[in-house]
Order: sequence, then C-alpha cells, then structure tokens
Amino acid sequence: MAQSIPAMTVQAGNERSLPLWLQRYTKYALYGLVVGTGLCFLALFTNPVPDPSFPWFSLPPSYRLPITQPRIEHWPVSYSVGIWLWIAGFPALFLWGYEQLRVRWRRGGTMWLIALPTLSMLAWTTYCRFFWPKLMPATWNAPSYTFVCWLYCSTYDPVWSDLAYAVAFVGAVGSILLLRDSPLSIYVEAAFGVLAFPLGLPAFYDAYRRSSA
Repeated sequence: MAQSIPAMTVQAGNERSLPLWLQRYTKYALYGLVVGTGLCFLALFTNPVPDPSFPWFSLPPSYRLPITQPRIEHWPVSYSVGIWLWIAGFPALFLWGYEQLRVRWRRGGTMWLIALPTLSMLAWTTYCRFFWPKLMPATWNAPSYTFVCWLYCSTYDPVWSDLAYAVAFVGAVGSILLLRDSPLSIYVEAAFGVLAFPLGLPAFYDAYRRSSA
C-alpha cells in the first residue's frame, strides 16, 4: 500500500509560501482595503468636502444625504477610518503579489517583499513632502504608511521626511544586496522592515524566512 505523503510547504527555489498567520492577514487586509475604499466614498454622500486638501473631491448638494458626519480633526469619521484601513492593509498587496507570482519569478521575494515596498515608500515620501496640499494645523490623525512618515505628516518638520528618505535608502540597499545574494542582505532587509513599519512588514517577513531557510 502506498504511503501517504505528508503535507509540505510549497516551494519554488527559495520562494516559500506565506505562513498561515500572514495568509490570514493578507486575506482580511485585502477585504479591509475594499471596505476602506467604500468608507472614503461614503463621506462624499454626507459631507460637502470630505478632504479639505482636495476641495474638488465633492458632490453637488442634490446627491448628498441630509446628514453630515462629525470629523476627526480634518476628516469625516468614515473617511478617517477608510484611510487608516488602507494604511493597515496596504502591505497585503505586496504579500498577495508575492503569493501569486513567487512560483513564476525566481526573484519574486526580492521584488514583492522589499523592492516594491521601498519604491512605494520613496513615492509616498516624495508626494507628502513636495506635492500633498498640507492642512493647518498639523494633526496626529494624518494618514501615513510608516511610523517615520507619520512623524512628518503630523508635524511637517522636514527632518522626519529626510529620515523617511534615509529609511527608503536602506530598503534600496537591501534590495541590491539581495540581488547580489550578499549574506548582509538579511540584516539590512530586517532593518528596513522594522524602520518602515507597517509598510515594511513584507520585508521583515522576507528577512525572517531567509534567516530560517
């Protein structure tokens, strides 16, 4: 009688499947992105201007409900909750991409778990520093994809934006070291994962899986 084969973690080279807890986070975080988007659009139907940074993001009075949401600092409640759901769930997009394409791409882990989060942090930092229409006064409720970015968005002190660029540079160095298969890459990647939390969650997981491989 043929013996049953024990269940194993699916691998493609060194690209292992996500552990169960990250699979659950990814699943529910993606749901959260959908819910968060809906909550942001809900504010359109209750408040004349949901986000004062973008006064054009509005609907004519005839399309709005006869209620007005209270605000948390500058933003309606549902808009605030929706944005923070996006912040909490945004890393799941990279984990989902890795899980879908890890078998096809030899460098799937490098691309989805550190390189793309690094590029995202660089893009968000540049947008917030130079293009985001800043509201006054600065507020603790300012949406931010990393803790160091929150320090900038809640104070507008450029030193925190400079530090965010430095953290993104750490991620770029980690990506290059991974492509070169350097033994230092695990430590640099783990550092980026911690410094860029929560956006750095995929990179921190990648450093953990490589160290335990």
